[in-house]
Amino acid sequence: MMRIGLISDTHGLVRPEIADVFGEVDLILHGGDVGGAAALKALRAIAPTDAVYGNVDDPHDPALAAELTLTFDGVTIHVSHGHELGRPTPELALARYRGDVVMFGHTHRPIMIANDEGRIAVNPGAAGARRFDIQPSVAVLTIARGKPSIEFVSLAVPDPDR
Repeated sequence: MMRIGLISDTHGLVRPEIADVFGEVDLILHGGDVGGAAALKALRAIAPTDAVYGNVDDPHDPALAAELTLTFDGVTIHVSHGHELGRPTPELALARYRGDVVMFGHTHRPIMIANDEGRIAVNPGAAGARRFDIQPSVAVLTIARGKPSIEFVSLAVPDPDR
């Protein structure tokens, strides 16, 4: 069994609870809008991390790929930020990219769909500073016996009155 942390849109903020959520993952995949080297360093202190660049990242940063395609236990995962699709949706991501699991970010909204062929499109949501009145979140992809499953995890947001 392999567990992979899915995170996107940190915009430079790696919340402390991410270490707990991703504490036992084998790998972290970042879907872009990383927000700098410090965020990658913090994630790499938790687990090995691969990342793509988003529209707020430097596309020339050698630590960030335009897109990633990885295969584990027969499951192919494609990762890109999604800004290249305009307004990305799971349907657009599945139509554009190959892979059993297609991960994207950009919208800050967590969503997952599986199409008729069993392919999964997933956006783990935004893990950085809360924007658009959306609860920050990440996801964990588990691959067991060649079958992927995804669990979303909401991240705590400090009470503004404290």
